[in-house]
Order: sequence, then C-alpha cells, then structure tokens
Amino acid sequence: MGRVHLFEFEDQKWFPDFLRNYGTDFLQFLSNKVKIYKPAVPILQKGLEKSNTNTIIDLGSGGGGGWLWLNEELKKTNPDIKIVLTDYYPNIPAFKTTAALADNFEYISDAVDARDVPENLKGLRTQFLSLHHFRPKDALLILQNAVDSESSIGIFEAQERSIPSVLAMIFSPLSVLFTTPFIKPFKWGRLLFTYIIPIVPLFVLWDGIVSCFRTYSIKEMNGLIDQLQRKENFEWEVGRIKSGPGVVLYLLAAKK
Repeated sequence: MGRVHLFEFEDQKWFPDFLRNYGTDFLQFLSNKVKIYKPAVPILQKGLEKSNTNTIIDLGSGGGGGWLWLNEELKKTNPDIKIVLTDYYPNIPAFKTTAALADNFEYISDAVDARDVPENLKGLRTQFLSLHHFRPKDALLILQNAVDSESSIGIFEAQERSIPSVLAMIFSPLSVLFTTPFIKPFKWGRLLFTYIIPIVPLFVLWDGIVSCFRTYSIKEMNGLIDQLQRKENFEWEVGRIKSGPGVVLYLLAAKK
C-alpha cells in the first residue's frame, strides 16, 4: 500500500509538552537498551569520513534517541566526535540528562526546523525516527536544504509499512508499562500518566502504528532524491538493513 499521512499526537501543537516528552523519553530509553540503531554505526562512520567532520547535527532528536549507545560506538573510531541535539519541540530535560552523561554532547534550546537549518550548525546532519513526521513536500525541503547548504545527511527509520512492524507497535504499550519505572530522570507525572491515567501507553500505541504507515519506502526516498536540484553534487545511498527482529531503513547523502 502507499504511504498514508495520518496524524500523530506528538506532532500536534496543542499536545502538552510534558506528555510529548514522556513519549520521547520512552523512545530514548528503549533505543539505547535494545540497540535499535546498531546497523547505523558503519553508515554514520562512512558519512563522517566522507564529510571530513567529527561533528553530528542531529535533527528531530526527541529525547535523544539511541545516541548514548551510538556515541560510545562511534567514539571507538572517532574519539573527538561531537554530537549536537536539536528539535522543533526540544525536550530540554532529556537533552540536559544526556549532556550530563557524556561530555561530547551539546544541545540547542531553541526550536530548530529540519527544513531550514541555521547556517551556523555545521556537520553531518542526522535524523532518527523523524523523517516520517514530514509530508513529501517537507521531506523534500529537508533534503534540498542539506544540498543547498552543502551538508551531508543521514536519515534512519526503525520501522516500515509492513505487518511485522505494525504488530511490533501493537505490543508497544507493554514495553511502556515495563520500562517506565527505569526511565530517568524519575518523575511522578510519568507514573501518573502511565499507570493511573494511561495516556502515555495509548498515545505511544497510536503514534507507533501511524509511524509505520507514514514511513517512506526505499522507492519513495529515491523518488524524493530524483526531484532535488543539484543532487549530482552528492553521493546517494538508500537501503534496508535487518536489526534483530526489526529493520532499519536509511538514506545517506555525502557531498562529493
């Protein structure tokens, strides 16, 4: 079936920031614990090498995604790596927690739009679990902005439009219930809106299923690339890699 852009609670301006943060905190915790993005390590290393940089500008960081684990892996070959966390709805408490755990993290407190990244943010741009939030015209703007800024970019999604991905999302509320007591920093509100008023597991369930239907396929990502101006100035790579029982879809664009 084709891509369907249903709504996600996380995208809505009216959705309370603290609930959005509880959701991104969960994704950050899960991503690091199960190493969802392990297949991304060699792709990131390739992107850094081709871009001749040790700086990563992460767009749409949410709660920090799987960066704590990825950071330790990348430091094995790039000891001077610096990671800058940004988001249109920045989860500042999560950013501060991440930055306190590793001294090579920085974060931007103001909103950063992936479609129009400030020129002072130089480095390999990355997006984890966030391209599907953008409609095709906006996803095109993200890629065109990278090309126009002569910035390499790596995009990664940990789901696809498939029955296994949807089934995995159906069981996500159980993951929320089991992991919530271990998510830091501890917050009573997180317990309240998980166990007493179960908004968090329900919105994670909905947004997770919708994410599958929103995810760009390899063919669709190649279709976006075909529409870009000056795309010949970059080397493009789009692929699909198994990640345990799941899958990682990726796009890497490195300036020639």
